[in-house]
Amino acid sequence: MPAREKKITLAEIFLTFAKIGLTGFGGGMAIVALIERICVKEKEWITSEEFLHGLAFGQILGPFSLNVCTFTGHHLRGIRGGITAAVGFILPSFLLVSLLSWIYFTYNKLPQLQAALKGTNPVVIGLIVVVAIDMGRKQIKTCNSILMALVAFAATVFLKLNAAWVLLAAAAWSLGMSIYRRRHC
Repeated sequence: MPAREKKITLAEIFLTFAKIGLTGFGGGMAIVALIERICVKEKEWITSEEFLHGLAFGQILGPFSLNVCTFTGHHLRGIRGGITAAVGFILPSFLLVSLLSWIYFTYNKLPQLQAALKGTNPVVIGLIVVVAIDMGRKQIKTCNSILMALVAFAATVFLKLNAAWVLLAAAAWSLGMSIYRRRHC
């Protein structure tokens, strides 16, 4: 039976998101890719569609990796699951960033450290591209979804619109299209 049909313990939620928080380097979409791999593909806690809804909500409200973790935990066990997932995700990062901050501010002039930090940037970009392609293959299947993806891309890249406004506009458009189809099709 898929994992989402059984009750997931709070301890399992905490440990899973603590692992994500501890191993999820690269920030943003790199962590989202890890959340998707573990929660959607490996554990089957949440469907791809539900995950994308959580990702959309997360984009609107701020630190979206944390928001996706909270959304998934809430989906599994309500408010307690959401809080547990959030704390599990934040705690390792908080401890690790505290240590890394000390190392950085103590040794930031070392050329080796500067080179190591600079070398991670292309990897993060590559991870973001992988996530975008993977999600695009799953969700962009109709002419309408292709058009919406292109308009969203243009609105954020060329018009420099905030992602939250683009998402709200997409939600309004989708709602309008749904109402139109019900009345005219």
